[in-house]
Amino acid sequence: MSSPVSRRNSYRGNQCGSRRRTSSCSYFPSGAQSEDLSVSLSQPLPTITLRFLLAIDLWLSKRLGVCACEEAPWGGIRPLVRLVELSGHVVPWLIGAVYTLLRGETVAEQEAMLNLALALLLDLLLVRVVKTLVRRRRPAQNRSDIFSTFFEERYSFPSGYATRAAMCARFLLAKLADTTAMKVLVVGWAGLVSLSRLLLARHYVTDVGFGLVMGYCQYGLMEKMWVTWDCLQDLLLLRLQERLNRVYGGLWMAEWKL
Repeated sequence: MSSPVSRRNSYRGNQCGSRRRTSSCSYFPSGAQSEDLSVSLSQPLPTITLRFLLAIDLWLSKRLGVCACEEAPWGGIRPLVRLVELSGHVVPWLIGAVYTLLRGETVAEQEAMLNLALALLLDLLLVRVVKTLVRRRRPAQNRSDIFSTFFEERYSFPSGYATRAAMCARFLLAKLADTTAMKVLVVGWAGLVSLSRLLLARHYVTDVGFGLVMGYCQYGLMEKMWVTWDCLQDLLLLRLQERLNRVYGGLWMAEWKL
């Protein structure tokens, strides 16, 4: 017969082993800070409603994070989902926009790529500002890897991938997609990129939803701030003329002193 001490030690060992086995995909692992969603009837109705909606957000986000790690229910397709995620990263979009801008055959094409590059930079700035103000932590279920360590921010709200997907999708629909098949493909791509952030447990549902709305509105701002090729040339010529005038003025002052 085993002693009470040995039974306690074996029970603790089993507990520690089970925690170690589930920590990689656990939504609220030990030591992680989870949001306080406790509700009291003495609280105001808006507070109770907000906490109830946040609880639904947490529950639904946990349910959708089926590719958070290899041991997750859909962990086998995690590499494919990460490939879809990579298609929405800002680096390939910026490289493509700058390359097309430099190698474009028509002025209209170069003008469109110039504004797309400016919109991508504006998107990075606006998302960073909102994330810094909100400071919402990423889901504890999110698994850090080499890609996320170097290219992902630590804050979660809003999803920069979702804002970029919505903005680029509207851009492609307005400038390039001229057939029904292309429009369906563009909309499907934006939806898959946004869904990949939830499947990989990178974001909460509200992060992605707000990001899509924010990206949709960013394209409207992009259209209002559209930089034409003639305007850009006039601006560059004006700057060049100002520099030449400074150089000429400096030479004239030097000759006058001599």
